[in-house]
Amino acid sequence: MYGLTMTVPLYVQIRREFEAKILSGALPPGSRLPSEMDISAEYGVSRATAQRVLNDLAEAGLAIRQRRHGSFVADVTRQINLLNFVTPAAAAKGAPGRHEVVSARIVRAADAILPLPGASADTAVVELVRRKLNVREEPQSVERHVVLFAAAPDLLNENLEDLVTLRYLQRKGVPIDSIRLYLDPVALDEHDAALLHSETATPALMRRRELRADDGSTVEVVTTLVRPGTAQFFLELPVPAM
Repeated sequence: MYGLTMTVPLYVQIRREFEAKILSGALPPGSRLPSEMDISAEYGVSRATAQRVLNDLAEAGLAIRQRRHGSFVADVTRQINLLNFVTPAAAAKGAPGRHEVVSARIVRAADAILPLPGASADTAVVELVRRKLNVREEPQSVERHVVLFAAAPDLLNENLEDLVTLRYLQRKGVPIDSIRLYLDPVALDEHDAALLHSETATPALMRRRELRADDGSTVEVVTTLVRPGTAQFFLELPVPAM
């Protein structure tokens, strides 16, 4: 077994080694990364662990995985598949990096930072604002959540830095029936520009996601304001057989 400490999950330790090599330039853009089999053999881990290492690097924008061709070091621009934000399994997983909590409170819907569709003015909601940092500790996005308090009364008792709200709601048995995604072009105001280390009035893309219960009510609305110039968004669908 490769000499890794057990206080941190093995896949995280291995991923960090590759992150350090990529960020230092030891593995420049375009370099081929070891295969899952090579990682398994070198570090003495399972194929599933090796696969998770490479998948996490890809989700962090540090690698590109190509079927039948292998994995390669990516450039600094992340490639984001928008389907990941409406597919429950992907949306519940979260992405590599960490969150900084900017604010967290319980307020009336009328006073929340985002409107919760269908909620009356006096409905209690949980409001959470976080800044996501990538594996290079650079601002990646600003996330704003407004969640129906009745569906998440103890949400603020969770570890808010690691919280994935969809996974939390599913764990609590909240009947999420559908996910709706919106894309809104915006210009950064002074506050968001400072959080994202960008210039005020810079054009940016904001994703807005609504989680809806089986009765049609909206349980959560979350917006993600992505730092300009750091990501490219795409949709990729399989071609149906003729």
